[in-house]
Amino acid sequence: MTHRMMARDPSFAIPSRPERTYPRSGGVEYEGETVFELAPDGDANEGAGRDEDADRDGDGDEHTDLASLVETVLADGPYRFGDFHELPMALYLVRDEGTTDVFRVAVRDGTVRLHVLPETDSAGLRRFYDRLDDRSAVEWRVECHTDFE
Repeated sequence: MTHRMMARDPSFAIPSRPERTYPRSGGVEYEGETVFELAPDGDANEGAGRDEDADRDGDGDEHTDLASLVETVLADGPYRFGDFHELPMALYLVRDEGTTDVFRVAVRDGTVRLHVLPETDSAGLRRFYDRLDDRSAVEWRVECHTDFE
């Protein structure tokens, strides 16, 4: 089941958290998902929208200004982060050093997605959103998607 909440001034209240499991085969998996999807409102070509000429990794694929915006917000801190270079989209594991919140940030299909992890609290998500909003010239539409019942 997917629950959706939408807000212009979001609280980032987390309705449910994923549960971390460790399969016998190794690695880590998460049961359940809560994602806050941030989408630029209005003309997607202004402020934080698509840049038809952008090619972030030189592979000929079209990328968006959103990836650059996210990278700038992360680089300005107070974040410690790492990206996953082998993926076809921008994906970061992020730790807010101010709140100690840990979450994933993905840029996909013209949106910035904040993936809640078991350690994530609303404060870290809110601070990231505020910094993203301060750095962009667009209004943001925020939706929360969860697959918990």
